[in-house]
Amino acid sequence: MAKSAAARVAAHDIPAAKENFAALLEESLGSAQGLEGSVLSGTVVAIDGEFALVDVGLKSEGRVALREFGGPAGKAEIKVGDVVEVYLERMEDKNGEAMLSREKAKREEAWTALEKQFKDNQRVTGVIFGRVKGGFTVDLSGAVAFLPGSQVDIRPVRDVGPLMGTPQPFQILKMDRARGNIVVSRRAVLEESRAEARSELVANLKEGQVLQGVVKNITDYGAFVDLGGVDGLLHVTDIAWRRINHPSEALHIGQTVNVQVVRFNPETQRISLGMKQLEADPWEGVAAKYPVGAKLKGRVTNITDYGAFVELEPGIEGLVHVSEMSWTKKNVHPGKIVSTSQEVEVMVLDVDPTKRRISLGLKQCMDNPWSSFVDKHPAGTELEGEIKNITEFGLFVGLPGEIDGMVHLSDLDWDRAGEEAVQDYKKGQMVKVKLLDVDIEKERISLGIKQLKKDTFAESAGTLKKGEVVTCTVTAVTDGGLEVTVGDGVPGFIKKADLSRERTEQRPDRFAVGEKVDAKIAQVDAKTRKLTLSIKAREVEEDKQAMAEFGSSDSGASLGDILGAALNKAKKKKGDDE
Repeated sequence: MAKSAAARVAAHDIPAAKENFAALLEESLGSAQGLEGSVLSGTVVAIDGEFALVDVGLKSEGRVALREFGGPAGKAEIKVGDVVEVYLERMEDKNGEAMLSREKAKREEAWTALEKQFKDNQRVTGVIFGRVKGGFTVDLSGAVAFLPGSQVDIRPVRDVGPLMGTPQPFQILKMDRARGNIVVSRRAVLEESRAEARSELVANLKEGQVLQGVVKNITDYGAFVDLGGVDGLLHVTDIAWRRINHPSEALHIGQTVNVQVVRFNPETQRISLGMKQLEADPWEGVAAKYPVGAKLKGRVTNITDYGAFVELEPGIEGLVHVSEMSWTKKNVHPGKIVSTSQEVEVMVLDVDPTKRRISLGLKQCMDNPWSSFVDKHPAGTELEGEIKNITEFGLFVGLPGEIDGMVHLSDLDWDRAGEEAVQDYKKGQMVKVKLLDVDIEKERISLGIKQLKKDTFAESAGTLKKGEVVTCTVTAVTDGGLEVTVGDGVPGFIKKADLSRERTEQRPDRFAVGEKVDAKIAQVDAKTRKLTLSIKAREVEEDKQAMAEFGSSDSGASLGDILGAALNKAKKKKGDDE
């Protein structure tokens, strides 16, 4: 132990000691008091319960709690004889002992070292040991620093537990010794390390390279993956072979994933990543696996305006076009036929491995109502149905099996034009029809209404021949000629120029409705269903016959005589017939 002031005085001459005692005592006490607030070296002389007795060369030892010799998470390891650094707070306390502090000594040592490191912009090592408002406390080898929550990591950290109690590097952002204030950042160290890692990663990056990353952010079109200093985009179509509507269905923020570099642009440093590329391509050998005509079961994954996508296996989807969804429901949105996640049976219609397309049919796995209809209703069958719709082409009539047939305008009436005949019908009206024809491939059924009645024109026209002279009944007198009927009502027309051989007699007003006239059939038009007749042609023919029968070049008879005789003969014959 260091000598006391009284012992040093005893070593001098007594008279001299008396004279200098006050000065020496003052010097001794003054120098000792000057040690207050400084760090001293001391020796552990005893361990008393939870305290260590330390001698720093003063007139009395000081007590230091054992806990001050341990770290925030460590246990004190100290024994008698150890030399330790302590902070002298006061020469004596109320018990006459020196007031010493190991923690303050460590703090002073730490501050001195930290100030140098802060000046040199060096990283420091510390341990997160507590949580405070707005952040955490960090032990920097005795000095306590504040770590703001925003400076813990590059990304927000939900659980800081794994980081606590573990020595880690920090960057001092600011420090004020007078106020005992130190602010540190772990994020600054990580960002600096990431920048170094980024440069190294980008320099060695190659397409096809497999890397491990952490999902950093998720958007509607994909996910951004942190590869360790650089981010890459994992597009939603490259997450898996199966359909994924939103990346959140397969990924979550903070998830560690293995990815492959699909594309890398060194100029823009844009990186496109893929996860499905690390798995086997399910489209390999798809043609053999799903042959045309095969019936399979699948799950509806997506519905659009033009059809529905059906998943046959993870990564393999086919399209059921709206035209292949139902035999009878036309112009209906696919969502009214199937629903998402519904399990359906489909038939493979076409496979294109190059374009990765499979065409599927839903209706092909059901009975074809058109084939069933033909089996039950042969051509000529008479049916009754409701008029579903009236269009410019004709009437659509509902038939058994939830299918429609069409009565074309031309098949409404034998004698009237379709545009006129269609006025007799209304939507919702029940009508009788005759089945004319069924086209299964085109899914068309032709019906007729006029075919339910006899075709008087066809029957009569079959007995009427071109060149034949017939008796007509005038039904109408027009400026252009006469409308007439022949036999059982077959319509015909005599043009004005055909009313007489004599031009002066070619006047329609010479005739009256109901009058009977004889005319020669000039033409039988099955398309217009009318006869073209001519009185003039009949008169010319009669003249020729008269000349042939009564006249000759050497008879000397006049034309009037010949015609007179011919006309008398014709009248006589007509009277006999009547």
